[in-house]
Amino acid sequence: MLRAAGVGVGDEVVVPAFGNVEVAEAVALVGALPVFADIDPATYCLDASGVETALTERTAAVVVVHRFGRPAEMGPLLGIGQRHGLLVLEHGESEVPYDEIAQRRQRAAYLDGKLRGVRTPDGGHGHTYQQYVVRVPGNGRPDRDAFARAVRARGVECRVPVKAPVHRMPHFRRCVSLPETERAVGETLALPVEAALTKRDMQRIVSACNALGGLLQPAL
Repeated sequence: MLRAAGVGVGDEVVVPAFGNVEVAEAVALVGALPVFADIDPATYCLDASGVETALTERTAAVVVVHRFGRPAEMGPLLGIGQRHGLLVLEHGESEVPYDEIAQRRQRAAYLDGKLRGVRTPDGGHGHTYQQYVVRVPGNGRPDRDAFARAVRARGVECRVPVKAPVHRMPHFRRCVSLPETERAVGETLALPVEAALTKRDMQRIVSACNALGGLLQPAL
């Protein structure tokens, strides 16, 4: 899509560093330079002010990635595109059947009401909960990882959704300040909300998380 739009060598494309490397790779594949902008801490998608900061006279496009089933706030981002004459592309996630989305939302609502000590997701408009991502308060990655180990020890599967930001990866290493991206990488944890989970499964998730209180002692 970038090549078809005329984006190529000498152009810059603003992309998020929080998430999969494939978007940056697609930009590099057409000969353009991926430029990383920070995210909105609520949506985990590109933040409009971060995009504005990242723009240069060589910027040709912005690629907005909808994250975890939570759509980005497109209004401000499309406004940037209109003001600066930029192509604004949206990169979504794989489609989930509507009945499964409804069940995921039901399980997410249950967790929203029961979990203590972790920050639950911002539901926002149209969230499909491809992943139910919470934040573990404390001292960033050390406490989040300790929390994850403790939850797994109680029989609950969980996973770190983004293990490293793209701007820290060898092929795309950049010296750029992305504080919200770094914070999200260190604090986020995905809990199960699959449609196959039973009520007992959901109760086990809540019990395992709440037993820890979410607030672990800061790592030394």
